[in-house]
Amino acid sequence: MKSAYTLTSRLRVFLKEPLGTLIKGTPQETMAKLKDLLNAEKPPAVISVGDVVSKNLHECGINPQLTIIDYLSLRDKIIPRQPPVDKTVYVQNPQGTITEQAVLAIKAALESGVHTHIVVEGEEDLLTLIAVVYAAKDSFIIYGQPYCGIVVVKASSEKKIQINEFLNEMKTSKS
Repeated sequence: MKSAYTLTSRLRVFLKEPLGTLIKGTPQETMAKLKDLLNAEKPPAVISVGDVVSKNLHECGINPQLTIIDYLSLRDKIIPRQPPVDKTVYVQNPQGTITEQAVLAIKAALESGVHTHIVVEGEEDLLTLIAVVYAAKDSFIIYGQPYCGIVVVKASSEKKIQINEFLNEMKTSKS
């Protein structure tokens, strides 16, 4: 398992802020607002990163094309619930890194168009960055903002450029 990217201390601070639109509220409130947003914008794909947000999406009838989870919420074990998916992929991705294995799994899942569930041994948070880069333009990448709500990142051209700049700073072997 080779790390392609490692989180820098500068980015660690920066990435604590939402990467997109923060929707505050309870799960019921955030899912209702998200449904309205999905109906208005009709993104080509929805991708979820995180156990709680993924569970909430599935429970309210939103089935992301790609779900990335690690069976942990705020570093505590949670009870695994297998959402309806066509394919499940397992990857290793230690905390504070993005492995080549995880990058390839996300890229393949998004290119396939198959409803995929990626289960991460380690931590999934930083994989949001990879999902933004490889998602179809204007797709929504959704992750939880602890104790606050959810964040919706629209994979616009500008957002992809911003995320690629982050990734360039994080590259493990810069050439």
